[in-house]
Amino acid sequence: MTDTGKSSEPPRPAERRAGSRRLSPAERARLARVFGDELPSTTKDERTPEPESGRSSDDWLRSQVPPHHG
Repeated sequence: MTDTGKSSEPPRPAERRAGSRRLSPAERARLARVFGDELPSTTKDERTPEPESGRSSDDWLRSQVPPHHG
């Protein structure tokens, strides 16, 4: 058998991207609307904590139980 230089392995992500076309600004905007940002601009530990609601998660769970299961 001779090696033809072709591999049966799928192309690596970087190789796939190298052959892909560039997106227009309109396409990028559409993808951003559909999928959102890839990463948020801040992380949870950088944001101001949201105030506690005063209810425990058990209270929420109990409020979700249908009347016939009460």
